Amino acid sequence: MEPARQAFTRESADARRAALIDATAACLAEHGLAGTNVRAICAKAGVSPGLLRHYFGGIDDLIVATYEATSDRMDAIFAAAVEGAAPDPRARLSAYLTASFRPPVTDPELLGAWTAFWALAPSDARMATIHATSYAGYRARLCELLLACGAADAEKLAIMLTAMVDGLWLELSLDAESFGAEAAVQMVGRAVSALV
Repeated sequence: MEPARQAFTRESADARRAALIDATAACLAEHGLAGTNVRAICAKAGVSPGLLRHYFGGIDDLIVATYEATSDRMDAIFAAAVEGAAPDPRARLSAYLTASFRPPVTDPELLGAWTAFWALAPSDARMATIHATSYAGYRARLCELLLACGAADAEKLAIMLTAMVDGLWLELSLDAESFGAEAAVQMVGRAVSALV
């Protein structure tokens, strides 16, 4: 008796696009911007270079899509942190701010991808737009949480706290032993207590 043949299944266009985006993020994390190329991405995704060009105009378009997808993923993580917090406005604010010091945001691979995105933003208008939109959204949600806590001048506080969180996240990503995630959470908590 012949062994049963496996049915051929073709991945959906969305699944292939997502695989290419995931492979791009992984390549950026592993090799940096200079080492991320069509060959490396396609090898990581297990597809041919022709498939990349079928779904994206080229590597630049794929990196833009990867930044959008990564930003959307971060937005969802921060929203889930707030939803999972106690209903108290302070708890929701704390959850939003400190999600940056918890997995999956602390995944070391994220640093490589994120720094590549930041490096491209000043010279690529599409990357700059994604950056501006993403950060404006983060600050707007932070501002709402600050207002719910009764903060005065919430817009300026949102800018300051965003910079603080980004700086602590970056330092932790570069050197996890420098002060630790829990220390970062405590620093942000002290800042919020002093300012709000």
